[in-house]
Amino acid sequence: MPRKTHITSDIFNLMVMGGNNTRPAGMASVRTTETAATSWCGHCGMSLAAPSRPGGSSGGVRCAFCHRVTRAERRHRGVGEGALAAASPPRAVVPAPAGLEIAASYPSVGGKKRALLVGVSYRGTPHELRGTVNDVKAMRRLLTGKFGFPGDCILELTENESERSRVPTRENLLRAMRWLVEGCDGGDSLVFHFSGHGVQKLDLEDDEVDGYNEALCPVDFEQSGKILDDEINETIVRPLGRGVKLHAIVDTCHSGTILDLPYLCRLSRTGYWQWENHYRPSGTRQKIPKGGLAISISGCSDDQKSADASGFSESSSSIGAMTDSFIKAVEAEPGTTYGRLLSAMRARIRDGQGSRRLPGRLGSFVRWMIPSSGVQEPQLCSSEMFDIYRKPFLL
Repeated sequence: MPRKTHITSDIFNLMVMGGNNTRPAGMASVRTTETAATSWCGHCGMSLAAPSRPGGSSGGVRCAFCHRVTRAERRHRGVGEGALAAASPPRAVVPAPAGLEIAASYPSVGGKKRALLVGVSYRGTPHELRGTVNDVKAMRRLLTGKFGFPGDCILELTENESERSRVPTRENLLRAMRWLVEGCDGGDSLVFHFSGHGVQKLDLEDDEVDGYNEALCPVDFEQSGKILDDEINETIVRPLGRGVKLHAIVDTCHSGTILDLPYLCRLSRTGYWQWENHYRPSGTRQKIPKGGLAISISGCSDDQKSADASGFSESSSSIGAMTDSFIKAVEAEPGTTYGRLLSAMRARIRDGQGSRRLPGRLGSFVRWMIPSSGVQEPQLCSSEMFDIYRKPFLL
């Protein structure tokens, strides 16, 4: 299935020309100005600088790297923010059920560590997935074995559950998200893991940099609707009080900015990194936590697709490539940083999905130097900026 990989021209120059500044100690400053449109190529991910035209539109821009055309427009933006223009016709949004109450069968709210693990298989439909339930089981083992999460503080939603309130329908998923953040207090550590389908929908409210909303697909999405990133943010990000930490581990297609967090980390294979500001004056200010910290680690960028790891996982059972790479990276280096974790995840997926291409040293060199459109790239987003090579990864 087609996938795309983002890489800026500066990063490409560092990789090919051997630049020295491969790991800046500081973070990108944030300023908002009106500039000529700068965007990311919608095909290969290289950064584009679009010349201004009358009326503020910059029209189509041809990429100097892949020679394909991306449409861009003038926007107010922050440093490093890509802006791909997209039409935004009216869209139907299925509202969250009013007055949702937490199901009585869910674990009692309490404890400093709490997790919601969701695996959607879409059994008996054309969208059926293998391995999502295995993802949930693997994540439970990691949380209880490595990070001390009590088993009775972990809620699982899968189609294997006999209790109807634990089947991953749209209504149950929203209820479970509320359970995850209900009564959270300073020092609490929350984990949301989702394995299933993800999609993009055209944005009407102009609060998305790329013109699209990302969405999760519950098992009944064809009847009850998808769950947009706006809803996810409102349900599990905004309620986070001071001192509360949320990690979202999302193994789906189009999941890069699934929590609608303001900062996306751009990381090259040489270790060069910077935070890209996705602040949108029309909506971002209302999408940050109330003093807490939200971090998402997702399976791929917004325009990429995720895959199973059956082609390179040591296990004979199917498991999501992102979930597998995340668990293996955490287990391989206890006390790792976010930067090292993200790099290790990408390397594992790149090596696994590229193993059937060019063999030997030549293949390894080509896969390292030039991102392939067939390899997904796990992404890191956050509600606040930090040094990814100094901040330890802790759940």
